[in-house]
Amino acid sequence: MDFISSLLSDFSPYMPLISMGLLMLAGLNMPISEDLVLIISGALSAAYLPDRALLVFAGCYTGALASDIISYCLGRFGGRFLMTWKHAHRMMPEEKIRRMEGYFEQYGGKTLLFGRFIPFGVRNLIFMTAGFSRMPFIKFVLIDIIPLSISSSLTFYLGMSFSDNYHVIIPWLDRFKLVIAGIAALIVAIILIMRHRKRNIGVLNAEPADHRRITR
Repeated sequence: MDFISSLLSDFSPYMPLISMGLLMLAGLNMPISEDLVLIISGALSAAYLPDRALLVFAGCYTGALASDIISYCLGRFGGRFLMTWKHAHRMMPEEKIRRMEGYFEQYGGKTLLFGRFIPFGVRNLIFMTAGFSRMPFIKFVLIDIIPLSISSSLTFYLGMSFSDNYHVIIPWLDRFKLVIAGIAALIVAIILIMRHRKRNIGVLNAEPADHRRITR
């Protein structure tokens, strides 16, 4: 956090470009937190560049979207070749990718829509799996824009609101993200239960017809 803070404050006139570059590096699975960059960018733009805050946010938003697209392209065009790398295999175990692919097969865009709110490196895995699963690029971008707009706006605004005391909200943000992740998991669970019940009802409704057909 100190490195990112000093980098952005020392080169504050170039903050939009630096923030965008840092977020794009995150798409390559570099150890850079999207939330951290957004919070610090918001706080420092309020302190050093209040007149250019919208420009700084535009740089952050563009970088975050580009980061998601980079991860998607790594999955789509790098494919299983990436899994031959020891480092990549350690970061993205095969069983996690298979599980995520199962979610995409079952729920499609809902996995991306809700999964983007989940922190701790899960996002990149979701974006890469979208590429693995051959989700259409336009569909990927259109769905990703919705949660990205919500999360980036909120996180950047939190950074601006707390300004010099932005470091206080970092632990709180982790708890906040866990709440969102819990809500997303609950929604997925509800969808699973509803589909399971609908399937069972369909089977029960079909059984009498099949029985009548056999008796005739």
